Amino acid sequence: MKKSFVFLTGMLVMACGSSKIDESVTLQSEEAVQFDRSLMEVPKKADDLNGINGAIGASKNQFSNSDKVGAIMTFLASDDLQGRDTGSEGIEKAAGFIENVFSENNIRPYFQTYRDELSNYDQPAFNVVGMVEGNDPELKNEFVIVGAHYDHIGLIAEENGDKIANGANDNATGTTTVLELARYFGKTKTNKRSIIFALFSAEEKGLLGSKHLAQKLKEANLNLYVMLNYEMVGVPLVDKDYLAYLTGYEESNMADVANSYAEGGTYAGFLSKAKEFNLFMRSDNYPFHEAFGVPSQTFSTFDFTNFNHYHKVGDEISEMDFGHMANLINKSIPVVEGIVNASTKEIRYN
Repeated sequence: MKKSFVFLTGMLVMACGSSKIDESVTLQSEEAVQFDRSLMEVPKKADDLNGINGAIGASKNQFSNSDKVGAIMTFLASDDLQGRDTGSEGIEKAAGFIENVFSENNIRPYFQTYRDELSNYDQPAFNVVGMVEGNDPELKNEFVIVGAHYDHIGLIAEENGDKIANGANDNATGTTTVLELARYFGKTKTNKRSIIFALFSAEEKGLLGSKHLAQKLKEANLNLYVMLNYEMVGVPLVDKDYLAYLTGYEESNMADVANSYAEGGTYAGFLSKAKEFNLFMRSDNYPFHEAFGVPSQTFSTFDFTNFNHYHKVGDEISEMDFGHMANLINKSIPVVEGIVNASTKEIRYN
């Protein structure tokens, strides 16, 4: 939701460049892979459920927990990744981590490899894209994209001895949500439609990763049903009777459909500030709306009052609520499952 926040903070949108597509195999960061394997063991020590690669608990409502979320977040928002700026060594480590989570949890590459190199940026940069094929012989030809951006802004002006904009809320939280949803569907294979799990780069440069992928998939005639995006979901909404708000709430019936599948309360609601600042146009959902003309919207819990570290060095994991995030992930599972398994394309623009 970068551009709306630009209006709030007076920050300038960065210009985009271009580069040639290259889908050659790129080796994962050894350090990221090593960390990830050690991470896989953390939740097993924390509770009776297995860890990132473990078996699913008795109920989907208990699938994720704060230990699993915290383990992923601790890596993605660590100082070692230096703020995950597009094209940096830090985002390379993040990509290697994401690839390893995908490969360990039955998420196959959508393209020849997990890496989808951007054609619209002037240095090497790539989305990380995996998929779980649908189990219905007909519906598997329709796709749902579940996405979030995994880049951030890197190193910024020093403040109190710190110059790393860690990007915990923005958007290690959305990335973690997508990874946990991918883990669920990779293990259960309960989806009738095929699901693409897309982690976008260069969102902070002007939605470049999602613009590139949306155009590429459109040119390949992908049969896209809906695009579900997660952005800044690290802290709970204040005084709301719903879990997350949906950007472009009035543009479609997505909130109504999502709420019809929700368990234990209202999942998606309307936030007036989101409409005021037109957040519908300011995150990675929008390029898919433009390219495909299908419902493409973002779920978020940043409400302009509950987080004061946007694009600052204070966007650290210490500010995040892992219990809230685990609850959001667990409540998202039946919503996404209902959407991908509906017999008809019930979500539509008004």
